[in-house]
Parts: sequence; C-alpha cells; structure tokens
Amino acid sequence: MSEELSDFRATVRDWCVDNIPADWRSAQTGVSDEEFVRFQKNWFAELRQAGYAVPHWPAAWGGGMTVEQQVVLYQELAAHDAPRLVLPFVSIHHAASTLLAAGTQKQRERHLPAILDGEIWCQGFSEPGAGSDMAALKTSARKNGDTYIVNGQKLWASGALHADWCLLLARTDPEAPKRRGISYFLLDMRTPGIDVRPIRQATGESHFCEIFLNDVVIPAENLVGPENAGWQVAQETLGAERGMTMLELSERLAHGGFRWLVEECSKPRRNGSVPLDDSRVADRLAELEIQIDGLRLLCSDFATNDDSGPADASIVKLFYSELLQQLTDFGAEVAGLSAQTDLRKPLSSGWESGSWVLDFIGSWEWTIPGGTSEIQRNIIGERGLGLPREPAGA
Repeated sequence: MSEELSDFRATVRDWCVDNIPADWRSAQTGVSDEEFVRFQKNWFAELRQAGYAVPHWPAAWGGGMTVEQQVVLYQELAAHDAPRLVLPFVSIHHAASTLLAAGTQKQRERHLPAILDGEIWCQGFSEPGAGSDMAALKTSARKNGDTYIVNGQKLWASGALHADWCLLLARTDPEAPKRRGISYFLLDMRTPGIDVRPIRQATGESHFCEIFLNDVVIPAENLVGPENAGWQVAQETLGAERGMTMLELSERLAHGGFRWLVEECSKPRRNGSVPLDDSRVADRLAELEIQIDGLRLLCSDFATNDDSGPADASIVKLFYSELLQQLTDFGAEVAGLSAQTDLRKPLSSGWESGSWVLDFIGSWEWTIPGGTSEIQRNIIGERGLGLPREPAGA
C-alpha cells in the first residue's frame, strides 16, 4: 500500500472513531419509521460533509475517489460498524448512475445536487406480471402534447413510501416488440394520481411498496434517453445494482457479517460446548472466509478493469447474493433457538447485522431483485460464455 493510501486510511479511521454513533444499534432497534428516516438523513449529511457519501461519483459532482480509496473507505466504515445508508441507496447508486450515463445536463444539474441535499429516490420497474421478465411490463405512458399520461401499477418498490422521485419504466409503444416499446421517466412522487401502499414483509418491516398510477402526468422533459429506448437506459440502472454497489457490500460482508459469525461460533452454549471447537464448524467458517476473499478480489477487479465484459456485473451480483444467503443461513443454524426467538434488528444495518434469522430472510432480497439468480446465470451463459439463447417460452 502506498504512503498516500495509508494516510487516507488513517484519516478515515480517525473520522470513524470521532463520528460513528456508539449507540446507533440500540437507538435504531424498534424505532418508528419517522425516526429511521430522520437518522438516515442525518447520517447521510454527516458522510457528505466528510466527503464520504458518494465516493463513486465523478469529482465534478462531489465524488472522485479512486477505486483503491473506495475500498479503504468501505473497509474502515465496516470495521468500525458504521450504519449503512439504507434510505439513500437507490438515490446515490441507481438514480445517479442512470443520470450520469443517459440523463441530460439539465436533469443532472437538477437532481444530482438535490440527491446530495437529501432527495430520496425509488425504482418503479417490476410489476405484478413483470418481475424477472421485466420487459413484459404493462404500465402505459401515452404522449399528450408536452406530457405523458401514465397508468398502471408497480411492485416491490423499495423505500417508495419515503421517496421524492421515482425511476419509472412505462410502455410508450404497445405495438412494438416488448423490449423496444418501453421508455424511461423521472417521476415526481408528489404528482397527483400516485398511490403508494407499503407491503408488510415476513420480517415485520414494510420496506417494499406498491405504486398505483392513475392518469399521472409526467412532463416530456422528464424522459431519459429517446422515446422507446428505455430498455437500454434501464441496463445502466441494473448495472449499478449488479456491479459497483458490491464494492461496499463485499467489505461489509467481510468486516461485519463474517466477524459477527465468528463471534457467534465462539459463544459457549448452555452445555459448555463452543461451536468453533467442532471441526465441521471450523471447516465451514474457513470455506466461507475463502469465498469472501474471492468475492472481494472479484469486486476490486470488476471496478478497476476498463475491459469488463457484458456479464461481469452479473457474475459479481450472483456471487455476492448467494454467498450472503449461505453465510446468514449458517449463522441462523449455529445460533440455534435464540436466533429464532429474538427477532430484533437495527433498521440502519445491512443484511449482515448478526440478527441471523432476519438477516437470512432479508438475504433473499438479493437473490431475487435486480434479476434473479436464474436470470444472472442466463446472462453469464449467453453474454459471457456465448452459449445459445434459451428457446422462447422455456
């Protein structure tokens, strides 16, 4: 490691010691939605002031860190058990990457500074009949002068109850082949005709929402990219979900999730035994650690490689999501009955909080959204390995 990078690590480490709330876990357990939102916005503002909120953005928009610096930042935040940015996640990753890649200069100037000021975004892609087959969406957008009139329903919109804006896909040409008749819009969630309904999950939270759209008017200037080219624009959004976000999540899995797992395996049980003394437990921990190290290297290579292939983001997303599921499943198994009965978790934590059963249930969020593991394998096979496409209807 260079001296410059070592100095940067020391700076981040000192900041973490001085600024990460020591009691945030207890303060964020069992709190109201309003308190969760307030905490998240305050924590984002703290990170922004330090220059740590959007390190992956270009320097002109408030970012500019090298990949090596980002890795160090995420390592230190995870090692010091920092709260995770849950509420702004879609804003700083999905919305920003879409605007930077396909938005107009006016759209960037309107929204990127607003995101830094706390503007919250959600994603309106999936529908009741269009999940993994996202191109089958039926929400319609009809051109009417300088506006579009939108009708339909969206499902699994994370954080939509608190969102100011939405990344919306809608069908503008019902006669075109399904991937060619979709357009991409920026939707102001305060527009009349929008009804957001939270969905209660198995964990007790209501992170996901339904969005109902009834004659919602969107100005034509909120179209991202050309009309009917929304499928191509959406790949930028999904690329962010499958790729660069993993740089942070892999470090949290290594420095947070695995650390909690080792601690769990080191706790004496009522009969005096320690799970880590069991060679099968030790072997499983070693196997998971090797896979986590592999994931971290894979993420770093993906982030630094300018020649990344069309399937590389899918490889990273598939590896992370299934490894997360394995680790949390093993944590729930080792923790035993206590993990099944103490179902509490800090709202500002990630999917590797040490609340094993809730973490395991939550881990399914990553093997389904952004393209299921089956979809990722298809992408890897067809675009990465050049295998024949699946027959239509298979």
